[in-house]
Amino acid sequence: MVRDGIYYALGLTGAGLVVGYLAGPLFGLPLYILAAFCLYFFRDPDRSIPDGRVAVSPADGKVVSVIDMRVSIFLNIFDVHVNRSPIGGTITRIQYQKGKFVNAANAAASSENEQNIMTVEGDGTRIVFSQIAGLIARRIVCYKKPGDLVKKGERVGLIKFGSRVDVFFGPDWEVIVTPGERVSCGSSILARRKQN
Repeated sequence: MVRDGIYYALGLTGAGLVVGYLAGPLFGLPLYILAAFCLYFFRDPDRSIPDGRVAVSPADGKVVSVIDMRVSIFLNIFDVHVNRSPIGGTITRIQYQKGKFVNAANAAASSENEQNIMTVEGDGTRIVFSQIAGLIARRIVCYKKPGDLVKKGERVGLIKFGSRVDVFFGPDWEVIVTPGERVSCGSSILARRKQN
């Protein structure tokens, strides 16, 4: 469970108690439902990270496009929103980019929306991935800074509510997912390293 979910749930439960006391128990019910949803939304399950020269998905969600070695994953509000590193290595760059809040399911979100672009380098390769805000998601959280070492599948951040993640691969990778597939953060393989 991400700590934010506990704070939101406690706040909503407290508000529900106050509203229920002042206006009647039924009026507090919507706030209790929202509190329960926050606990569900901010879940952070453990994942089995695959071995080998593979890149794992940095997010739960649906692959909405695979274009020119870019894999785009859309996260709806029911997906786990914790993000993980696709490969092990060093975070060499983190770039925050201001932008719009277009629906993250639209291709325009990749270039127009607010996002956090992270570069990870290790074992002679480099992968860039972007945490992209959406229509509802207005907050991108990054746990790391440039120079940090990360393991493949390690937690690196969080996007609050519906959002998108784009992953950019170099020519040394072979993307193995296709549009329409559902992927799981940290455990689904997006690409394999080509043999040298």
